[in-house]
Amino acid sequence: MFLKKRKTFYFISIVLSLASILSILFYGLNLGIDFTGGSIMEFEYSKAPLVEEVKNVLPEIGEYTLQKKGDNGFILRTGEITEQTHQDIVVVLKSLGEFIEETESFQNIGPVIGRELKSKTKIVIILSLLCILLYIAISFRKISRPVKSYIYGITSLIALFHDVLIPLGVFSVLGKYYGVELTIPIITAFLTVFGYSINDSVVVFDRVRENLLKLKTNDFNEAVEISLKQSIRRSLNTSFTTLIALLSIFLFGGETLKFFSFALILGIGLGTYSSLFLATPLLVSYYKLRNK
Repeated sequence: MFLKKRKTFYFISIVLSLASILSILFYGLNLGIDFTGGSIMEFEYSKAPLVEEVKNVLPEIGEYTLQKKGDNGFILRTGEITEQTHQDIVVVLKSLGEFIEETESFQNIGPVIGRELKSKTKIVIILSLLCILLYIAISFRKISRPVKSYIYGITSLIALFHDVLIPLGVFSVLGKYYGVELTIPIITAFLTVFGYSINDSVVVFDRVRENLLKLKTNDFNEAVEISLKQSIRRSLNTSFTTLIALLSIFLFGGETLKFFSFALILGIGLGTYSSLFLATPLLVSYYKLRNK
């Protein structure tokens, strides 16, 4: 049933992936100050003024973005500024109304630190992918029929690329039209998706391995189909309960956790889809193509 519709699943994944690639190429990624360097200031009023009123009193600080946070709060992002400039900004902002003092925060990240974080993030991602591929190849080393163990790893990485690429495309659109920045917490969410997506794929692959060993059939398609039917309820139930918790964080966790949880919601939802309807059917497609 599932394998017969695999071309439809492939089409959906290809369309979403291409749309994400085009979005990233045209819009780019709105990197936060974690990567670019700069200053970020958060503050909240007991009764908030209008956004335009805040902009009108800000001193000359070069390029900046001002974003609403909740009902009465704001997030101000600028280039790197001194502590004196920060204090000057606080004075003019307080002229518009009373601050809730415990909500005020200020962070300054230099461009050198930003470049270092960007470099280390790339290293972490590459090492994570290599370790994942190695783990799957070792785990399935005893299964050499009818496809080699490393094929399981390759299909998992294809699914993983799909699970991260599409959320990145979504964040590029959000960055373009809503000013949402790609920050370290969001990158952390994507690394979490790596593990979650691979775990889902390995669960299905492990069932394929068991069925290949115990079923009295040489039909690889049949073994994979049976494995999918046995795994789908478990995968959907696990993802559903996880998504309920993440949705609660997204709705009630505040501005700081909003897009972190949103990245996890996208990644885990796509990870469940890809492990069942992309990675596993790809094994069958490879098997058929090789036999031809």
